[in-house]
Amino acid sequence: MKKPSTLSPSPLHKIQATMMQLNSDSCNKHSLINVMHRFIAAANNMDETIMVPSLLRDLPLEEVEANNNNKQRDMYEHYQLLKSIKNDMEWGLLKREMNSGGFLEMTVKQEEQQVQEQVLPDSSSDLEHQFHFHLRGLFGVLSKLTMQADDLTNRYKREIGGGTFIR
Repeated sequence: MKKPSTLSPSPLHKIQATMMQLNSDSCNKHSLINVMHRFIAAANNMDETIMVPSLLRDLPLEEVEANNNNKQRDMYEHYQLLKSIKNDMEWGLLKREMNSGGFLEMTVKQEEQQVQEQVLPDSSSDLEHQFHFHLRGLFGVLSKLTMQADDLTNRYKREIGGGTFIR
């Protein structure tokens, strides 16, 4: 009898295992690792819950848009954007740069251009100041993205008659 072959863990599972280990090691629930883990967990829950993403087409953002003033036209595009951000976090930007995309690529390029146009700390500022500036921004963005993923998941459940997920 042949021994069943074992599959090596995917990069996603390795990242999640490492993040869970780091989370259990650190007591600070406000660490960058924990904020990243919460967003990835929310995005994974969203992806697992939304079995038929096409049902999101033509549904206005309403709740999500009111909180964040996004320019996406419907929930489907917002779902795709959240998935894309999660993939960028897990795989890095190289994968995105290799694949030329449509709407999502244009949105990301516009956002990158806006960030470059904003007033950032002096290039002569010390690295610690620059690090804290970007860290605060990253915390804020990841917290908002986590709430958006949870809101999108809950709205999908309401639309198809399911329960509510509360984080």
